[in-house]
Amino acid sequence: MIAVITGDIINSRELPSLWMATLKEALSALPKKQTKWEIFRGDSFQIALAPAEAFLTALYVKACMRALKGADVRMSIGIGKALGEDETTKVTEANGEAYIHSGEGFDTLKSSKVNLVVKTPSEKFDEDMNLYFKLALIAMDNWSPIAAQVVKQTIENFDEKQDKIAKLSGRSQSSISEALKRAHFSEIMELENKFRTLLAATF
Repeated sequence: MIAVITGDIINSRELPSLWMATLKEALSALPKKQTKWEIFRGDSFQIALAPAEAFLTALYVKACMRALKGADVRMSIGIGKALGEDETTKVTEANGEAYIHSGEGFDTLKSSKVNLVVKTPSEKFDEDMNLYFKLALIAMDNWSPIAAQVVKQTIENFDEKQDKIAKLSGRSQSSISEALKRAHFSEIMELENKFRTLLAATF
């Protein structure tokens, strides 16, 4: 099985042109192994990757975009079987269950007024995770640029302690700790762990 994230930048025309460089930088920072991405239609993108990494990747892209004042992103995670595309197949030209689920989920984002959704072959998994996502988005949709920047740096330096992240970002350790608290980062990481656990138990 694979995961496919379909996303777009919200109100991209109203943002400074820097948003495109920010998006490309975020996608380029993703692990090259088992990950392919493409930007299409100006402000839309697709990422194909391992299912277990899907929520953390969505979090990372969200943090990168929210770090830019006024910017945000909508994303749909689709999980399912992929057809036998090879390494040269473009993400946007591939197909299969994961791509269909991702597209179907994406089509519901505007009407359901949420910025993150998951669709899989399991209705129970979708029902549970989408409720958790709605709750997590209460925090994530309100990340300030500073909080989002700290979340981004923390994900990039996952195994480092806060004092190392503070050094890298030029902030004090207490300001890093405070920003992560405001972002509800530890609770969101609990959800990230829950996503992996439920995924492994379901599929």
